[in-house]
Amino acid sequence: MNSTAFFTFRMVNLLLVSSFALNFAVLAAAPDAEQQTATQDVVDFYIEVMNAAPYLPADLSNKQIGAGLVARDNKQNDYLTASEVDYFKADWEQRVASNWHFFSAPLVLGRITLIDFKTTSQESNTTNAALSYRYLANQGSHNQLYEPWSSSKIFAYSAAVAKVRQLSEHKVGASSLAGNTPIADLITSINSYAVFGQADGDSNAIATYFANVAGRDYLTALFHDQWLMLANPAIRFRGAYATKVFVPSDTYWHSASAQIQVPSFSASTDDLGYQGYRCEHCALTGNKPMTTLAQAEWLKRLATHQREPLTRHPHLQAEDIDVLFFGSGHSDKQHQVGGMLQGISLMLHNALATAIAGELPEDPKKVLDEATQGQWRVWQKIGWGPSETRGAGENVLLAHVSLPHYQGGKEFTIAAQTAEPGDGDIYVNYAGIKMQSLLSQSLLELFAAQQP
Repeated sequence: MNSTAFFTFRMVNLLLVSSFALNFAVLAAAPDAEQQTATQDVVDFYIEVMNAAPYLPADLSNKQIGAGLVARDNKQNDYLTASEVDYFKADWEQRVASNWHFFSAPLVLGRITLIDFKTTSQESNTTNAALSYRYLANQGSHNQLYEPWSSSKIFAYSAAVAKVRQLSEHKVGASSLAGNTPIADLITSINSYAVFGQADGDSNAIATYFANVAGRDYLTALFHDQWLMLANPAIRFRGAYATKVFVPSDTYWHSASAQIQVPSFSASTDDLGYQGYRCEHCALTGNKPMTTLAQAEWLKRLATHQREPLTRHPHLQAEDIDVLFFGSGHSDKQHQVGGMLQGISLMLHNALATAIAGELPEDPKKVLDEATQGQWRVWQKIGWGPSETRGAGENVLLAHVSLPHYQGGKEFTIAAQTAEPGDGDIYVNYAGIKMQSLLSQSLLELFAAQQP
């Protein structure tokens, strides 16, 4: 973080954050000059932190997903393996190792679910170690519905690639071109909101194209009987992100060895599975309501695709995951990596560095690099916007984090959502400040509880 961004972040917290909640009554009563200073800091926070390009690790040579966790015993059974949970049997949410009240953040601050990874063994010798998980949340918020905004765009991508895999008998996937545009460029542009290689940076149009390839019935089914087996029937993906849709130069996806014509709805409303935002059954959460648990579980299963065969996304292959996480095969020669590593925002990076250092350091990237031999990874997708329906600015973060070498390695998937009541874009910034506080407080609590 540069000195300006560091000062802005500190000022925002000093002015606006009290016990990890925003005290807008104090601001409203403050003299005009103080209000203007506070407002400018809120604007600067959006520019310097929320909407900033992410830090990248010093060492990007390793293209594997995972922190190389040191195997530990699991005598307390506080983590459970996929086979122990049996994710494809109904009500698996009741069987996972969990503490849905682990984090102390109040609901007025936001919702958070974190799936913590551990390599466990029942014996002191760890030759039979297995990947295991525990689920942590605040105030039992893991199953509360909200609008995920753009954080759900990676679901549209993975469902679209899975659909093309099915149509092509698994010969064509993400390592291909949609028309003349690499899929790797498209998914990177979705995450970075910028021109990347052959992709034009129109994240909403590209994500809507992927949703139109996948189809809403299939996208929704993946949350339920086709994959995640979530118990909450209200969770679904029936919407879109824009009326404008990315249009490839031709209707084929071209791989090195095959090509296939890929059907796609020209307009989202042509899909019989589409629902309007205020449809009869949509309530205030709109046409793609999700939960922190639903979002985190989807990304966690993608992150463990190679390591956890029991929960793999149907039809996806390892190279499809590599494209999503690393942008493998992208055409932008100015960047070493793409994919979710290019996901904008420094909020999570700052929170991680704070958890490691005990307070926000002036150089968060340096702290992350030194703690992990430069091999940390943050794969993230943010989403935010002002909701007229709910009268609030909202912020959502979905990410997978890998911290090799730090305290034997740490790895987890995280989903968090915050909102601040009010009309106007500035309340999105306020929701972002809440997100920074929610992440910083929660990760401090997580890391403190895991001290060796």
